[in-house]
Amino acid sequence: MVLGGGAGLLLAGPALAQVPPLDAILQDTGGGAASGRIIQMVALITVLSVAPGLLIMMTSFTRFIVAFSFLRSGLGLPSTPANLILLSLSLFMTFYVMGPTFDRAWEEGVKPLTERTISEEEALERIITPFREFMVTHVRPKDLQLFADLAAANGRTPPSTQNGVEKVEMRILIPAFMISELRRGFEIGFLIVLPFLIIDMVVATLVMSMGMMMMSPAIISLPFKILFFVLIDGWNLLVGSLVRSYF
Repeated sequence: MVLGGGAGLLLAGPALAQVPPLDAILQDTGGGAASGRIIQMVALITVLSVAPGLLIMMTSFTRFIVAFSFLRSGLGLPSTPANLILLSLSLFMTFYVMGPTFDRAWEEGVKPLTERTISEEEALERIITPFREFMVTHVRPKDLQLFADLAAANGRTPPSTQNGVEKVEMRILIPAFMISELRRGFEIGFLIVLPFLIIDMVVATLVMSMGMMMMSPAIISLPFKILFFVLIDGWNLLVGSLVRSYF
C-alpha cells in the first residue's frame, strides 16, 4: 500500500507541475480576453437561470399547460394527472412545436458563436429572430397594438408593427404574445370544460329528482366523465388539436 501511494504521488507530481497558475493564464490570454470570458460565463449562467421563464414567455408552453389545467378541473380530479406529468407533456409538446424555431436559432446563432465566426451581439440577434417571427405569427394584432399604445403613452416612440418582423421590439412583442396565448388557452379550456359541465348538470338533476339530497353529484358524475373522455379518445383529440393550432 505504501509503495502504491508513493507511485501515485510520483505520477501526480509531473501532472501537477504542468498546470499553470492563474496569473500565467491571465498573462497569456490577455486581460481583455480573460475579462471577456468571465463576462460570457456570467451571461451564460444568467440565461440558464431565466431559461424556464423564457420557455414560458416566448414559446407555446403557456397554451398547453393552461388547456391541461382546464381539463383536470373539468374532470374533477385535482391531482390526477400529476403536475409532473402535465408539465412534462406540455414541455415535450413545446419542443415538438418549437422544433424548427430551435433549429434555426442553433444553426444561425449558437453554432456560429461557438465556432467564433460571429460576435456576441450578432449571435444574440440571430438567436432572437426565429422566436420573434414565431411570436409575430401567433400574436393577436389587438394585443400587439395595446402594448404599442402603452409604450407611446409612456413617452416612448414605439416601432412600427406593420412593416416587418424586425420592426417589433421584444418589450412590446413578448407581453402581447403572452396575453394572446392566455386568451387562446382559456378559449380552448372553455370548450374542454363544457361537455363535462353538461354531464355534471344531468347527474345533479337526476340525483335531485330521486331525492338523494345528501349525496354529492360529483361522486356519481366522476366515473361518467372519465368514461366519456376515454371513449372519445380525449388525449389524442386534445393533444392533436393543440399541436395543429400552431400549423
